[in-house]
Amino acid sequence: MNAPATMKPSANIASHLPAMARLDPTRPAIIAPDGRGGWKTMTFGELDAMSDRLAHGLAAIGVTRGARTVVLAPPSFEFFPLVFAIFKVGAVMVAIDPGIGRKALLACLEEVSADAFIGIPAAHLARLLFPKPFVTVKASVTVGRRWFWGGHSLDEVKALGRDGPYPMVEPDKGETAAILFTSGSTGIPKGAVYSHEIFDAQVRMIREAYDIRPGEIDLPTFPLFALFDPALGMTAVLPEMDFRFPAQAEPKKLIEALTAHRCTSMFGSPALIDNLGRFGVANQVKLPHLKRVLSAGAPVRVDVLEKMSKLLADDAQVFTPFGATESLPVASIGSREVLANTGRLAMAGKGVCVGRPAAEVTVRVIRISDEPIETWSDALLVPSGTIGEITVAGPVVTREYWARPEQTKAAKIQDGDRVVHRMGDVGYFDDKGRLWMCGRKGHRVETATGPMFTTPVEEVVNQVPAVRRSALVGVGERGKQVPVLLIERERGVDVPEEQLLADVRALTAKHETTKSIRSVHVFPGDFPVDRRHNAKIEREKLAIWASDKGLAG
Repeated sequence: MNAPATMKPSANIASHLPAMARLDPTRPAIIAPDGRGGWKTMTFGELDAMSDRLAHGLAAIGVTRGARTVVLAPPSFEFFPLVFAIFKVGAVMVAIDPGIGRKALLACLEEVSADAFIGIPAAHLARLLFPKPFVTVKASVTVGRRWFWGGHSLDEVKALGRDGPYPMVEPDKGETAAILFTSGSTGIPKGAVYSHEIFDAQVRMIREAYDIRPGEIDLPTFPLFALFDPALGMTAVLPEMDFRFPAQAEPKKLIEALTAHRCTSMFGSPALIDNLGRFGVANQVKLPHLKRVLSAGAPVRVDVLEKMSKLLADDAQVFTPFGATESLPVASIGSREVLANTGRLAMAGKGVCVGRPAAEVTVRVIRISDEPIETWSDALLVPSGTIGEITVAGPVVTREYWARPEQTKAAKIQDGDRVVHRMGDVGYFDDKGRLWMCGRKGHRVETATGPMFTTPVEEVVNQVPAVRRSALVGVGERGKQVPVLLIERERGVDVPEEQLLADVRALTAKHETTKSIRSVHVFPGDFPVDRRHNAKIEREKLAIWASDKGLAG
């Protein structure tokens, strides 16, 4: 089956859906648990028709072009037609991960000054308990049972709508389609402003990078990637899981969904893939239909790739796309190259290879600075092989943050007519043109003898069998910081602490990247991690803990 043609530059991102509905109306678009141990299906034709009906209904209650519309609902049968309806009427979808915590969530809601609010009952209850961020809301929709808070239920919106195509808004060039908030795991959450063209470029580049064909079947475990499926012409199989906590997804249920529907593709955070791979290897699971697995959100360890690869056919791979909410994809690499070559270098302290830059983007490495850079200059560039800050320009790069001019200034560089995004990640290019990631710029440890970077250190230490993960943090005054290495124990491995520390020190002494570290300690319990991917270590909290414990001495 041929893919629908890429939309014209001014077209609505939702135009991919009716194109698929015309191409293959009876193919399943969404498959989801029915709550009775079985599955229910919505075809592309049904999805397009339902989104049209909802678009008519949303317009009837005042959700129209330009209306900033917060959506707090997990991926579901209702979620997909609802989001495409929002795009069809020309409203601006606002996506905020509820996993960022109540305080940050409320701050984001207040910042965006929403015109409409769509959410599950728990979200509407929060709206009543904390009314300040919602004073601008003029229309509200409950996905599920509406109780006493007014507005409309989704069924009422459907009833207000009507059958027949909705006259889809044709946006102006650069018109805002969505505001997608970052997780805030390495700073305050910020709303990346997406145009329809950015979404379309992402669809095009993801399709081409991974040879995705219409008719494939995907298991997405992250809401944003789930939304790409209908636009890519893929069937989205929604597993039985809480999408807020991917690391808690039950591997058995994921495998049941993958097997029952012969999924050809899946996306999962590194923590989810880690759990799935461990379970699969322990239970001798094989997933012969999977052609590719995508994992992003944090560096994926070599041992995680090894375990997951054992579940796949010989011609399948685990791909680790590199990017951010502000720009995705930036680069990518497959497990075959990692396990054959770059993984060995990672374990020797070279960082993590994230592959070659994606088509259509320009990736450059500049000298490390915490100051804003207003205008691009080639004088900013560092030589190949030198660690610097990674920057990217191209059609998937967002131009600004919503209502955050200072953060926009700090993260964006003007380069003629285009905007360069500063990734906030540090890394370098090797002599083969591959990009290596060495950690977050804000997590570097500034010692008296120069900077140390987290990822090269941690990739060395994580090889110790009794280490689940490690974290390099700095304690003390910047420029005179003492590097402190913290260890999270592998669960179920009964090794005395003295032996564990001895094993870590013996390994770190062998590598140039790690041999200067003197302060090594076992952290009591699990590391604090972000709730979106359950993979990004919250090093700021660990640094405070290490300082309070006096571990720099």
